[in-house]
Amino acid sequence: MKIVVIGGSGLIGSRLVKLLGEAGHEALAASPRHGINSVTGEGPSEALAGAEVVVDVTNAPSWEPQAVLDFFRTSARNLGKSEVAAGVRHHVALSIVGCDRTPENAYFVAKVAQEEAIAAAGVPHTIVRATQFMEFIGGIADFSTVDGTVRLGDGLFQPIAADDVAAMLAQIALCAPQNGTIEIAGPDRAPFAEIMTRHLNASNDARPVVTDPEARYYGGLVEQQSLVPLGDARIGRISLDQWLARATR
Repeated sequence: MKIVVIGGSGLIGSRLVKLLGEAGHEALAASPRHGINSVTGEGPSEALAGAEVVVDVTNAPSWEPQAVLDFFRTSARNLGKSEVAAGVRHHVALSIVGCDRTPENAYFVAKVAQEEAIAAAGVPHTIVRATQFMEFIGGIADFSTVDGTVRLGDGLFQPIAADDVAAMLAQIALCAPQNGTIEIAGPDRAPFAEIMTRHLNASNDARPVVTDPEARYYGGLVEQQSLVPLGDARIGRISLDQWLARATR
């Protein structure tokens, strides 16, 4: 079948396009790099012609609160209109576990707005909420460093590898729409500081890590279960140690 991957040039999208192509599907990578922009409305109608499934794994270019909100809301609305016109049968969108539980995090608020716009569009859909990617832990460390020390909230963390995210999205895209939410996470759940320490140690990074209940995670306070699934979740195959072994060799 023809499957259009919006954001098909990025971390998840490029992996997903490859997997779907290897499985024999016509997987189209749709992104501004390919002349397709879901925010400006340039190209989606043509790209979606004949598509049965659309998978949205876009990422906002700016995390400024109003900019990121406008990006995800506008993109979702434009895609919804184009999908209705094209007769798309399944819209799959990648979102974030806990995005509705951290209202001070502007990016999370924008993802909630995206989910709401998808539901309002009327296209059969599945929202896939993922925990934070293992590939982002280093960036989180840098963002959270104050005077040479990584300061993190006291919540739990359960990162997932990008390869697992792509593999699960490929499976979900071929299934019937849920018209609801599926959560996915990595196999390792531990306090945020413990996961970060393991990452830094594997990277030979000597920065100390401390738990600070007042530390902000991109603007939002992290409570015990802010960033992990509260109920059933599909669990990835790649452990943190396996990922670190590959990433640091």
